[in-house]
Amino acid sequence: MQLMHVVDASHLFTDYVYVSGTSPVFVRHFDKYSEAVLARVCLSPGDLVVEVGSNDGTLLRAFQDRGMNVLGVDPARDIAGRASDAGVETWPRFFDASVAAEILGTRGPAKCVAANNVLAHIDALSDTIDAAVDLLAPDGMLVFEVSYLADVIEKTLFDTIYHEHLDYHTVAPLVGFLRRSGLELVHVEHVDTHGGSLRGYARKADGPHPVSGAVEEFVARERALGLDREETFIEFGKTIDVLGTRVRDFLEGLRGKGKQIAGFGAPAKATTLMHQFRLGPNMIEYIVDDNQWKQGLFTPGLHIPVLAPDSIYSLRPDFLVILAWNFSEIIIRNHSAYRDSGGKFVVPVPSLTVH
Repeated sequence: MQLMHVVDASHLFTDYVYVSGTSPVFVRHFDKYSEAVLARVCLSPGDLVVEVGSNDGTLLRAFQDRGMNVLGVDPARDIAGRASDAGVETWPRFFDASVAAEILGTRGPAKCVAANNVLAHIDALSDTIDAAVDLLAPDGMLVFEVSYLADVIEKTLFDTIYHEHLDYHTVAPLVGFLRRSGLELVHVEHVDTHGGSLRGYARKADGPHPVSGAVEEFVARERALGLDREETFIEFGKTIDVLGTRVRDFLEGLRGKGKQIAGFGAPAKATTLMHQFRLGPNMIEYIVDDNQWKQGLFTPGLHIPVLAPDSIYSLRPDFLVILAWNFSEIIIRNHSAYRDSGGKFVVPVPSLTVH
């Protein structure tokens, strides 16, 4: 499933502000991820691991700690520079055929090319996959994580749909797509990140890695869920409208009682959620976020101010709407003092809950 409108990638990612390393959840996730890849790809110390869209190097550092040679490629100049300064070499460029050729000429073939939460950002995706194939060693493997469309539909994760995410993946079309670039999808598995993601392993067509039965199992499940039928998505739209009415009515009721409402987390998906549900500054007065790069700024379109998290203790809102719902458990745990003092958390997605 793809967006119709494409924003120039240089506008989106050259001065990017999202970083993985600020989230303990993702640090742990990528550490476990590296262990899983080591086992399935059969990596050995000294093997080259290249990550496309490597961000601040959180995943590559996990491979580095396990003895791999690593190289990141990411167009976000400041983030790439900080990663290199921290010991994870990162080229501040968009990954393409010329970059792959340069890596191949200077570092040799990669035993693993990783692409995590980045394939959805790429419009000319086949060009990127072709470049990865050029870079891979004969026994190498492309490993990727993408948001899983089955979870988007089943859990009403509509707010993950926004301008940075150009496509939303399922296994069935990925099989043919990768095959056209000379890759075979040999294994897939479900992971919990971003509300539900798909991790895929693809070898060169004549590579040594065995094919698991998981690929066929996922394809059969997708068909049973109706992900190849138009009516499934029409019903999805209706479900979004029902949830939006429920959340808006609940918050309007609180405001009617004079309650102060703030938000926690200013991820990109919060913009989709607030606009879709019509949650403006008359309802959510401000948002707090752990990312210092976002503090002091305003949300797109609605212009709600973003503050540091300690603001919830000085301003003492009655309710905090967790807009970064995929981190709701850790946010609630880390700010138990707020709840102990009488504050309450509201999680709007995938269903309205109050904690």
